[in-house]
Amino acid sequence: MKCLVIIPTYNESENIKQMIFEVFQQSASLDILVVDDNSPDETFKIVEEFIQEREKDIKNSPISLKSEDMIEHLSQNETQKLFLLKRDAKKGLGSAYVEGFKFAIERNYDFIIQMDADFSHDPKEIPNLLKEINQYDLVIGSRYIMGTNVVNWPLSRLILSTFASKYVQLITWMPIKDPTGGYKCIRISALKLIDLDRILSDGYSFQIEINYRIWLKNLLIKEIPIVFTDRRVGQSKMSKKIVREAVWMVWKLRIYSFFKKL
Repeated sequence: MKCLVIIPTYNESENIKQMIFEVFQQSASLDILVVDDNSPDETFKIVEEFIQEREKDIKNSPISLKSEDMIEHLSQNETQKLFLLKRDAKKGLGSAYVEGFKFAIERNYDFIIQMDADFSHDPKEIPNLLKEINQYDLVIGSRYIMGTNVVNWPLSRLILSTFASKYVQLITWMPIKDPTGGYKCIRISALKLIDLDRILSDGYSFQIEINYRIWLKNLLIKEIPIVFTDRRVGQSKMSKKIVREAVWMVWKLRIYSFFKKL
């Protein structure tokens, strides 16, 4: 059973190499796809350098796909593959994941894992997600399933996140305590039931929409507790624009579902 870990990046040069290393430590069944939006800090070059380091001991030339900006690199025994998709501009979190989902479907993966590059999502939780996905279609690493497990957030950010979760539950009726969380494992068969070309969200509301679409399909969802720690280094991507999109997107999703358009 193969799993693709999808890590969208934008200005994560200080985190990405260590994140890749730690993810690979969790399971031999994991491959990684980094989707970089042409980061000004050249995060993509860090990934390319990491790839080159991994290739030093490979006798044969690496396999390389020259279509557009996709680069594929395989280890000698074809385990733990590392992929880089460098996009030409900052196109948003939602479209980054959609491209990653399509990539995973085309390559016949069994599961995908979504996670951030900034270590707010602890790679050590990956085995727990993989353990539960054997019986579910979506497993969410939840900050709020057992109290509030958030470390180093300012009170204002914590209040906003808690309110957002309650707001989403109220509007959508989803029985998910952490509907905005971005650390999750999804079965590929569940993604195939979603028309990825009709995804409405681009910012963090994308996390809500994916959960909602899977829930509407009456698929099996489970939340497991994680500890969410604010990023080690770098700057948060949260903005007022992202918050506004999420506020209105929840209503849009609810209305679309009422008219059977999701």
